[in-house]
Amino acid sequence: MIKVLIADNHPVVRLGIKKVLESSPDIEIIADVSTTAELFQALKNVSPDVVILEMDIPEINGIATLRKMKLEFPDIKTLMYSGQSEDVYALSTIRAGAYGYLSKTADLDYIVTAVKKVSEGNMFITNELAQRLAFDEGTQKPRRFFRKLSSREVEVLKLLASGKRNKEVAEGLNLNEKTVSTYKARLMKKLNVDNLVDLLQQAKALELY
Repeated sequence: MIKVLIADNHPVVRLGIKKVLESSPDIEIIADVSTTAELFQALKNVSPDVVILEMDIPEINGIATLRKMKLEFPDIKTLMYSGQSEDVYALSTIRAGAYGYLSKTADLDYIVTAVKKVSEGNMFITNELAQRLAFDEGTQKPRRFFRKLSSREVEVLKLLASGKRNKEVAEGLNLNEKTVSTYKARLMKKLNVDNLVDLLQQAKALELY
């Protein structure tokens, strides 16, 4: 039996995922939570095989939560689940230690398949994403850039794109301001821009906001 914990701040989404997974006789939902605080509290009491983690779960962003889980609960496998751009975030979350990434726009059947695959220690991304990662489409040139970015750089860019200042980014990611400035300079270099306005335009092209 595969034990699953669902972490998403939307009750309807949690209920929907539960209903789909409960249709499989070899999957058991052992807990569901709505915040990262609830997630880490639950993990002290239950031992899921797989955590389905929403990217924008409140309190700590999904990638930071994922890193914390890898440190504190290294045996738990995480499947990221998000409405955010699959092309950008799938690779970032997998680099940060996720076993898979599932877009909220994916077919419902994928959820059961993804949980089973991840529980076995295998990676999961949709066939469509795998094809897009393998072949750059001429009409989506800006998306090529995301492959150059580390998961931390994607986090910094996303926060900058949402209007946060360096100090707020530093506080949100538990970094110092100087480090954020270094990341910003590195992002400009990698995305081939020389000012913040163009950097945010690239963020928009990457569908970070």
